Amino acid sequence: MREQVRWGIVGCGNVTEVKSGPGFQNAANSTLVAVMRRDREKAADYAERHGVPKFYDRAEDLIRDPDVDAVYVATPPSSHCELGLAVAAARKPCLMEKPMAMNHRQCLTLVDAFRRAETPLFVAYYRRALPRFLKVRELLHAGAVGRLTSVHILQYDQLVTREAAQGWRFDPSIAGSGLFMDLASHGLDLLDFLAGPIARVAGFAANTGGSYQAEDVTAACFEFESGAVGHGIWNFNADRWEDAIILTGSSGEVRTPVFTDGDILLKSGGEETVFEIRNPPHVHQPLIQTIVDDLLGRGKCESTGETGARASWAMDNCLSTYYGR
Repeated sequence: MREQVRWGIVGCGNVTEVKSGPGFQNAANSTLVAVMRRDREKAADYAERHGVPKFYDRAEDLIRDPDVDAVYVATPPSSHCELGLAVAAARKPCLMEKPMAMNHRQCLTLVDAFRRAETPLFVAYYRRALPRFLKVRELLHAGAVGRLTSVHILQYDQLVTREAAQGWRFDPSIAGSGLFMDLASHGLDLLDFLAGPIARVAGFAANTGGSYQAEDVTAACFEFESGAVGHGIWNFNADRWEDAIILTGSSGEVRTPVFTDGDILLKSGGEETVFEIRNPPHVHQPLIQTIVDDLLGRGKCESTGETGARASWAMDNCLSTYYGR
């Protein structure tokens, strides 16, 4: 049995500089041996700055490298399905950046390909492994709020100007939609992690600001397999920034931010308890560690192709009236 997982990154852009890239080097029994970017000079620069021995400008060369055991795909969603299928064909484990693909149909294609290749597929919903959300789930499982009965998730931000909305995250042909898929995917995956799978979901999306083609406000109602119900608002044409998940039960409530590195607030029995749990320097590293442990037979990663596909299914239902999905 191997003692170390040697990683390669396809798409070593900004997201890999601090959030994820160093995590592959700092996790136990893990090392980063190769990176790829279409701009060869930028790939070489990344490799030099991060102490990575190999760099490529073609994804297929990194994927086929015999020194690469597992591949992290960190490109925009429009390339996820094609690159994921190439990794599956090489029979190598894959960590796919979120959202997992452009839509649920592509997610199912990836899940099937890796199942047939008999190799694991993981998805980069790294909040599943962060200490704050593990504490929230611990509180829920311990009955700190009684029986979970409802969930509310919200995210507000001010409208991005037309001039600023030039990045790929605002282009549905690359991102799958607008900011909703990039940001709400984290929250919806967390709901799955904390409250259990969503059984039914219906939503509506609208463009209220006209700054870009994609939706800027989305609303959803959902029912969990547990019987709890919930609703969400992702408003990117609001007057302020705010983000939270509020989980209400028969005897209490727990509230936590999704994106802000803030505290957990537990209300129960007429008392309030604050849990101050900060994020690690490289927020992706705890999830990477669970993947490495899984691949080495020492643990289990809870962010898989199957769970990632469930988040995309929920998002498709929210966006169906806007994009005709």
